Amino acid sequence: MTKPASARNYRSLVVLFLLWIKVKGLDYVIVHQRWIFVCLFLLPLSVIFDAYYYARAWLIFKMCSAPKLHDQRVRDIQRQVRDWRKEGTKTYMCTGRPGWLTVSLRVGKYKKTHKNIMINMMDILEVDTKRQVVRVEPLANMGQVTALLNSIGWTLPVLPELDDLTVGGLVMGTGIESSSHIYGLFQHICVAYELVLADGSLVRCTEEENTDLFHAVPWSCGTLGFLVAAEIKIVPAKPWVKLHYEPVRGLENICKRFTEASANKQNTFVEGLQYSLDSAVIMTGTMTDHAEPDKINRIGLHFKPWFFKHVEGYLKKDCVGVEYIPLRHYYHRHTRSIFWELQDIIPFGNNPVFRWLFGWMVPPKISLLKLTQGETIRRLYEQHHVLQDMLVPMKHLQDAITRFHKDIEVYPLWLCPFLLPPGRGMVHPKGQEEELYVDIGAYGEPKVKHFEAKSSTSQLEKFVRDVHGFQMLYADVYMEREEFWEMFDGQLYHKLRDELGCKEAFPEVYDKICKSARH
Repeated sequence: MTKPASARNYRSLVVLFLLWIKVKGLDYVIVHQRWIFVCLFLLPLSVIFDAYYYARAWLIFKMCSAPKLHDQRVRDIQRQVRDWRKEGTKTYMCTGRPGWLTVSLRVGKYKKTHKNIMINMMDILEVDTKRQVVRVEPLANMGQVTALLNSIGWTLPVLPELDDLTVGGLVMGTGIESSSHIYGLFQHICVAYELVLADGSLVRCTEEENTDLFHAVPWSCGTLGFLVAAEIKIVPAKPWVKLHYEPVRGLENICKRFTEASANKQNTFVEGLQYSLDSAVIMTGTMTDHAEPDKINRIGLHFKPWFFKHVEGYLKKDCVGVEYIPLRHYYHRHTRSIFWELQDIIPFGNNPVFRWLFGWMVPPKISLLKLTQGETIRRLYEQHHVLQDMLVPMKHLQDAITRFHKDIEVYPLWLCPFLLPPGRGMVHPKGQEEELYVDIGAYGEPKVKHFEAKSSTSQLEKFVRDVHGFQMLYADVYMEREEFWEMFDGQLYHKLRDELGCKEAFPEVYDKICKSARH
């Protein structure tokens, strides 16, 4: 019996494709034609990956088995830490989660030399609507949390954008969203942390209990203990976001209008996308129970244009606009295109034909992209790609954008305002009063001719230090140790490192994340 012609043709194409890879070399194909590998392999794998974890989380929560399993898992972590102590504390400890699973572009080489403590904790433990808190494990991600909370009429006051961001990463690092001008950073909506310390003990810390530890945990990157649970504030949710789009021209006008919108607490959400030095779209939104049918835009549907391209349309047409967007679609508006990073990986990803046929598989998992990128792509990204979030006082926004333009010239820029209250941890304003800051996110290929990763980023870091700003620690950090502790307040952090016996158990945060310390 002969095979159909279509099967023979498909087989021939596969053979030709494999021969082409053999001739060109796998590195060449992955670097120059990466979209082939992503579309054929990573997108289907990402769908399977997501389906498994969402189904697992839903089943565990519905069966109410998560709290029982949680206690058992905490005891297992305590046992591992005590075993490490019995072995003589010869190396530092770290979580056993593979480095490629994190959203950060860094792959932690320290995991090969440190004692790996396995922490398999990815469940939502409890939603307490009376206290208005949700209790979650550290590897629960934002996709899980929104899916569950929105389905029962609640949400997080600050819900960082990407589905794969985990609670542990947002607590030990930081997180921000377009509601942060009201609620602050992710750490400011957390009411309790539970940690296993270097001696194997389990502690709970809040504003009233173990208060020093409560303030020191954010930004510590897992160098004070292992997070095993967090309690986070929740607020009632409404089904729609009424979003206003306003194109603005001229850098001075952009900064003035953005500052005004950010200071207005009537705006539940404020965000800016800057497409050039003198052009931007500023968006303000409020949650609402009802939507005008002719203005509904379900931007999360797979065939819809990528959000940043949709927003740019208002700039090109030079017109304001109003839309009603489903709440969960709004929260994850940049997820499908990984902000605008996916256009460099799948150049035709926003093409209507591709969106209709394959958009339901987008985006590829960031963790799988990291796992398969290889040393060649990693080096290329490091030298020819910027991925940075710099947090600066709002009063320095115009100078900061000018500096970004001069040093890297990456567009679009993401502008997200946030309120920074006074505090005793690593990140707080210079004075004793709350201050409005802005996160300037630069993701993409620099257009300046003189770009060099280390020197260009170092210039940005110096500017941020000089205006009493901060750098998000998921990105490449080039500061020397003295410069790092000039940017961050280490007083409480170092005090607790001494008191809790962390110096022999965990590396200092600088040694864990800064390139100068790791090379």
